[in-house]
Amino acid sequence: MPMFQAPCKRDAVAVLEGSGDGQILDLDTAVRDGVLGGVDSGVVGIGVGEKLDLGKMIEELDLSEVPSVLICPISLEPMQDPVTLSTGQTYERSNILKWFSLGHFTCPTTMQELWDDSITPNTTLYRLIHTWFSQKYLLMKKRSEDVQGRALELLETLKKVKGQARVQALKELHLLVAAHATARKALIDEGGVSMMSSLLGPFTSHVVGSEVIGVLVSLTLDSESKKSLMQPAKVSLMVDILNEGSIETKINCARLIESLIDEKDFRSSEIFKSHSLLVGLMRLVKDKRHTNGICAGLSLLKTLCLHTEVKNLLVSIGAVSQLVELLSGLEPDCLEMALSILDALASSPEGILVLKDCSNTIPILVKLLMKVSENCTQYALSILWSMCKLAPEECSLIAVEAGLAAKLLLVIQSGCNPILKQQSAELLKLCSLNYSDTIFISKCKLTRTIQ
Repeated sequence: MPMFQAPCKRDAVAVLEGSGDGQILDLDTAVRDGVLGGVDSGVVGIGVGEKLDLGKMIEELDLSEVPSVLICPISLEPMQDPVTLSTGQTYERSNILKWFSLGHFTCPTTMQELWDDSITPNTTLYRLIHTWFSQKYLLMKKRSEDVQGRALELLETLKKVKGQARVQALKELHLLVAAHATARKALIDEGGVSMMSSLLGPFTSHVVGSEVIGVLVSLTLDSESKKSLMQPAKVSLMVDILNEGSIETKINCARLIESLIDEKDFRSSEIFKSHSLLVGLMRLVKDKRHTNGICAGLSLLKTLCLHTEVKNLLVSIGAVSQLVELLSGLEPDCLEMALSILDALASSPEGILVLKDCSNTIPILVKLLMKVSENCTQYALSILWSMCKLAPEECSLIAVEAGLAAKLLLVIQSGCNPILKQQSAELLKLCSLNYSDTIFISKCKLTRTIQ
């Protein structure tokens, strides 16, 4: 690591070792020539007298790459109060004092014993640190102001233009709010949410609607904004775009709709329980090329399944068998959501009958027990319990042949939730009723389970 060595005139020059020739630099030369790297000459610097809090700048910038000469060798964090030891090594004051308080009287970097334990403020290095972070901070602020200004300009433009000009303005605004928190804040503060909402309606083209939804999904919506967006004509447009848009647009639609259904008025909004919405979500979930789309679709379906009407409608469109087929290829997060949805559908009489009639439901669920996560095991076990209660002889036989008994013993022996263990024991007892003791014990494959 490059090290700072303080010469006699500690407030006049800085020595940067590691450059090959022990080059001595004054502050202005170091900053002007970019010796520390990453300083933009296009940004006007500030004087030391101007009060910019160094700690605040370091915290707000949160930079991943800082020149090593500005880093304390002990904490590996930027120094705010650098001091130099008699060995010429520089540290953050609080860190080196803590080192001494622990009974160490050596230099942490070189491990040399100190003949003098005094510490000297390194004002030159402090000025270098302050100047480097100040210029970075001012550059960040300038860019932030530019982004905010451009976002507000686009908002004003959208009030005046139509057609292709409106589409282009929305595309640029979509990119800005997706990338910059300052643009999102400016838009919210200046009534941008209301403006975006007003662009959605029965006569809005899908091109415009897609970009508006892309903007809205990046913003934090208050209750009033959500209430406005829940108007039937607006939600109907979202559902249409969900069925016909690009994959990115479909994902944005699913996420926006999910953010809206938190509202208490959801129960009275029939559009959220529409056949078209559920069909669109199932198409999104079945598109294996886009994992993000699968997760977004499953997340919304999981929320919608809190309502009985939605569960019955999902069963009627064939969602049960489609979800069962997807289980084996899903990532853990998506798998947990899919099992949660199937568990919800299993609570309806129609849903559990369809699950029972799917030939591969039981083998897949048995395979998932104790394989992914405790939550997945809980959902799979709950579904299996419902099926075996519905048709004890038929489902229990299939489940035991698929290895359920051994898996249940594994759950009972594990450190799982006590309720999960109890449910496993009850299901094991239910399955054993169809066998003699000797045959059932052989089905449990105890030796293999213990191993």
